Amino acid sequence: MARARSSSEPAQILEFAIQLARTLADSKCTDVVLLDVRGRRPETDYIIIGSGTSQRQMRSTAQECEDMGKAQDNAPYRNSADQGTTWVVVDFVETVVHLFEPEQRLYYDLELLYADSLKVDWTRGDSVDSRAARAALRAKKAVVNVDAPTTETPNEFIDEFAAD
Repeated sequence: MARARSSSEPAQILEFAIQLARTLADSKCTDVVLLDVRGRRPETDYIIIGSGTSQRQMRSTAQECEDMGKAQDNAPYRNSADQGTTWVVVDFVETVVHLFEPEQRLYYDLELLYADSLKVDWTRGDSVDSRAARAALRAKKAVVNVDAPTTETPNEFIDEFAAD
């Protein structure tokens, strides 16, 4: 099988990369990062990096990614895992998924290798992180409303919160 670019539209490739990143997060992988390496790397457009919690979880997540690709007529070109399953790679040509055990991720530090790449926001509009941030904002506002009057304007308060 020869490695060849697909004829998919760039928007479809990005959407597929976002779906893969969400699959990693839904499978309880941590620190999931989606990097746009178009124009910086000739071999791929997007790189997804995530940390797994165990060999079994990493293999299972890689299989979910492969199954999703096959279901969308985007079967992986290749997959690979090192002997100890501390690093699993699923290569979809335009998008490459890297799953690491945390120590291996620190050792290889692909984020540093691709430091000049743009990070793509793959999170859902109402992710756990965004709900937690909104709850923290509401809690901080409630404390401000109960405390003694302040001279801060609402915009100063929001700017202060954003700096935290």
